[in-house]
Amino acid sequence: MTARRRVVVVGDVLLDRDVLGRSERVCPDALVPVVDVEAVRDSPGGAGLTALLCAAPDTDVVLMAPVAGDADGEQLVAALRAGGVDVVRLGHEGGTRRKTRVRAAGQSLLRLDDGGPGRPVGDPAPAVADAVAGADVVLVSDYGAGTTAHPGVREVLAGAARRGALVWDPHPRGGEPVPGAALVTPNAAEARGLSGLSGTPDVLAAALRERWQARGVCVTVGADGAWLVTTAGEPAYVPAPRVAGGDPCGAGDRFAASAALALARGALPSEAVDAAVADASAWVAAGGAAAFRTPPPRDHALPRDHGIPPPAASAEDVVARVRATGGTVVATGGCFDVLHAGHVASLQAARRLGDALVVLLNSDDSVRRLKGPGRPVNPAADRARVLLGLAGVDAVVVFDEDDPRAALDRLRPDVWAKGGDYGGTPMPEADLVRSWGGRVVLLPYLDGRSTTAILAASRS
Repeated sequence: MTARRRVVVVGDVLLDRDVLGRSERVCPDALVPVVDVEAVRDSPGGAGLTALLCAAPDTDVVLMAPVAGDADGEQLVAALRAGGVDVVRLGHEGGTRRKTRVRAAGQSLLRLDDGGPGRPVGDPAPAVADAVAGADVVLVSDYGAGTTAHPGVREVLAGAARRGALVWDPHPRGGEPVPGAALVTPNAAEARGLSGLSGTPDVLAAALRERWQARGVCVTVGADGAWLVTTAGEPAYVPAPRVAGGDPCGAGDRFAASAALALARGALPSEAVDAAVADASAWVAAGGAAAFRTPPPRDHALPRDHGIPPPAASAEDVVARVRATGGTVVATGGCFDVLHAGHVASLQAARRLGDALVVLLNSDDSVRRLKGPGRPVNPAADRARVLLGLAGVDAVVVFDEDDPRAALDRLRPDVWAKGGDYGGTPMPEADLVRSWGGRVVLLPYLDGRSTTAILAASRS
């Protein structure tokens, strides 16, 4: 049996509120969009979101945070407990802090902040000490309300750092990380502000590691990945996979939570950062915190592989982005088991038909049914990663069926492109594509290129 882990999150909790609607006109008395509200959704934010992201079948999660006694505070606690997080409440100054985002067509138009200040009331140290006792990892999720600046809390966290793994996600208005942290995870802007320097991310990480006496500092650089500096060796760079579109809201929380979970399971800091970069990239591609709060319908889910974003959500984001500007969405499909020159030529031609290209990829089971028991050579996660590494591919959707009709019906591209070797054979999806006004296009095919031939030649 897998041993259970215990992660304790310490920090500042707030309520995230999404006001969702349509925006199809401009206000007549001001140059601002009018949003027709269709729904309002509330969920835990700040350290609350971080705690939810730590929840896993093999992990017990405890959140220790100041929580207001108002209706919003009670709602936060109920939502956290429903998500598998045990809550240790500390006294909270003022009303619940809220971040209200007004969103339309998947984009945030405005954010309103109210409530707080949210500082802990009374002496939280005894409760913090009890909560962190026996934790495999303590994760500090600082949202600048004052929890990490409290002397008693800092003393307890310093002891936790000496005894085991402490991950600290800092905030410009929060307390500095205590000495001995296993990993501190500022983003590049935070690292520049906290260090007072303007160097490269690895230089900032090295300076902050020395200043904070941390065992490791990882400076995240958004779509470019992360730089890790530890007590030994040269700085390590972990590149992020390419993501088409997406929403970075909450990516820092996802990064810190993934790193903490990896450390709790015995990973090295470099392994924890590698996993965290992959998960944060997937988070952005899937639509960020808004998608986490309202998960979209997905096609076949890939097993988590470093750098593979959840494919259906990424595709939906690409489609929304392109259509918002009146562009053309192109889709093509296949097994793409061993990528060769014929594949590349077809993908390049498909991309030239529009403004974005989505590849519908047969799942492993689908490939086996179509090609036989020896296929695929490469699993779906690897095949998707290779495709996403090509400049012309904006998203990948994995489907389980023998043909792509169900996936196409969800995506509804403007153009469905197939290799020219398909000519003359009835295409079962053609009528479906035409039913919503889409076009079917055959692409040039390079003779003599096929995965089957490549595999046969390699065996001989």
